[in-house]
Amino acid sequence: MAHVIAIHKYGDPSVLRIENVDVGEPGPGEVLLRQDAVGVNAVDAIMREGRFGTPLPAVLGVEGAGVIQAVGPGVKRHAPGDRVGYFFSMGGYATERVIPAEALIPLPEDIETDQAAAFLAKGLTAWMGISVLHQVEPGQVILVQGASGGVGSILSRWAKDRGATVIAVAGSKTKLPRVQAGATHALYAADPDFLATVRDVAPAGVDVVYDLVGQATAGLSTQAVRDGGKIITIGAASGPPLHYTALESERGIQLVGGSTPQHVQPATNPKPASELFAAIRSGLFHDLKIASYAFEEARQSHEDLKHRVLPGLPILKQ
Repeated sequence: MAHVIAIHKYGDPSVLRIENVDVGEPGPGEVLLRQDAVGVNAVDAIMREGRFGTPLPAVLGVEGAGVIQAVGPGVKRHAPGDRVGYFFSMGGYATERVIPAEALIPLPEDIETDQAAAFLAKGLTAWMGISVLHQVEPGQVILVQGASGGVGSILSRWAKDRGATVIAVAGSKTKLPRVQAGATHALYAADPDFLATVRDVAPAGVDVVYDLVGQATAGLSTQAVRDGGKIITIGAASGPPLHYTALESERGIQLVGGSTPQHVQPATNPKPASELFAAIRSGLFHDLKIASYAFEEARQSHEDLKHRVLPGLPILKQ
């Protein structure tokens, strides 16, 4: 008997419930996966709160890693005993689950299961930002709103490694040291000299803004980007920005967005995951710690996510 963490109504972390389920056998094109670690992401909280209108009841979670226990008819690329991970496949908060084989990413021997569960969704979202929505190149100046979060911290380090000048923004002064560790410059969002400091680095404005926050930072983002530059929206933790659309006609600013599953498809293109694993292997993210919570501590992980006190990239462990 497997365990899942489900919701039967929307609300705060108290709506999360551990339940027993009979997972069943994998059908055609599916595998039975024992999950050793499950990623916790901001999108999980958004679904829990009902902002996406997720049908109820629902098992939350979109990311995990573990070992295949059985394969269904027609599965050719995977076999029992294989270590695999996945990202953005609903139903992740489970000790075992049946999942489509095409969603799975084989894990190299030197990539730990915990690393896969912590980095796949956030890391591949960051990859999309710097490789698809915009190709980060040496000499560019970029500004990252929400740089202390999971995606922002990975994206900042990766963009800096590619040769960009990275201005990383933290929402609180206590997070500035963490943000500075992965950037060229670190700024506090409420600093009255914020824009003056940005102009010291990029007199005409930055080439690209990565806005991972949304409505709360949209005003600063529009003032920081140069005419003809680019604003890339990835998520909207504080709600969708309200006044970006006029910028295209007024200042020639490109507005770009997209979802990770739309641009990253591991079954047909292994490059994104391969590049993420190479970055992990190189030690690029060595200072980004993994925060392990017991499976039964899912509510606490969501409380820490809500109050922005996560001690690292969060995962649930059996």
